[in-house]
Amino acid sequence: MKRLQQLLAGIVLSGLGTVVHADYTLNMPVGVTELSRETYGLHMMVIYICAAIGLVVFGAMFYSIYAFRKEKHPVPATFHENSKIEILWTIIPFLILIAMVYPATDLTIKHYDTENAEMTIKITGYQWRWRYDYVDEGFGFMSSLKADSNAARQIDSGISPRKVHNYLQAVDHPLVIPVNTKIRFLMTSADVIHAWWVPEFGWKRDAIPGFITDAWASIDKVGIYHGACAELCGRDHGFMPIVVDVRSKEDYQAWLAEKKLILEQDNAQADRVWSKNELMVKGKDIYLSACAGCHQPNGEGIKGSFPAIKASPVATGDKDSHIELVLEGKGAMTGFAEALSPVELAAVITYQRNAFENNSGDLVQPAKIKEWLEDLGYDE
Repeated sequence: MKRLQQLLAGIVLSGLGTVVHADYTLNMPVGVTELSRETYGLHMMVIYICAAIGLVVFGAMFYSIYAFRKEKHPVPATFHENSKIEILWTIIPFLILIAMVYPATDLTIKHYDTENAEMTIKITGYQWRWRYDYVDEGFGFMSSLKADSNAARQIDSGISPRKVHNYLQAVDHPLVIPVNTKIRFLMTSADVIHAWWVPEFGWKRDAIPGFITDAWASIDKVGIYHGACAELCGRDHGFMPIVVDVRSKEDYQAWLAEKKLILEQDNAQADRVWSKNELMVKGKDIYLSACAGCHQPNGEGIKGSFPAIKASPVATGDKDSHIELVLEGKGAMTGFAEALSPVELAAVITYQRNAFENNSGDLVQPAKIKEWLEDLGYDE
């Protein structure tokens, strides 16, 4: 019946001009890393052992039910024990357990062996986005649900998810890494417990506030790999996807050089005076990426959960208090001092103070944000 319903649904959607494909799988993915392949091999070994045990146990049970049924043996046997059999069925399971524990322990140790990594990436979970810091290169960026998916998912958005490419699976800035390179991942969180999970890599790690967990991967194949937060982390848990763009070493170096150039340009831009229009245009993009998930694209927030930006006493009140709140956070709100650049912080604060009919007329320059960050010790 369920299969019939799926087929009927496919026919209806196809009639509407949408081709629907379902990925019917019965097993975990093999993956694209050494760890994932070895994990798959261990998984299959244990499956075969369990299947063999099940075959022996149920075979013996059904044979006994048939061969020693009451009509053939109306008088039951009177034996009570057999020491040899009892010793045997104790030793055999013990040996089976040893056969499974040894490779499992060896693989577990290998999962946590991050020595001799060629590069290190720090992953920080936020409600509800990820930040990736390239520790060896000295830069990082936020990765959020792409704007078109974020807009379509809103209640009464009027946007059909079928018209959004990779709906809820695309991000604005994917994690870019080189192929065939041992990478150490350091994971933590700025607010609640998250979990970073890309199935094809063969592992999942929790990102815990105030604590760092680590893992490693060396991806064998160039491509785009999707994942998600695998820990219930709050209201928008389902809207913080992971996208990893694995490139050839040459393409990665070209991307890295381009990223560093953009970073240098951004640092230079932080020292100049920005116009209100420039700040508003950039601030809108940052707001939709970093703030709209809680405060909503229209700035009206969610009653009882997230305060509105529109007509907010913070966004229309003292400017320094507004800056301090955005930088350091308060209560359930995470501070953005380390998550956004001075230009991005200045732009989003300016946008909040002038959008949604707030019209304060206030401008916050990146140079002022840099001063705040220095005073708070974030430049150290």
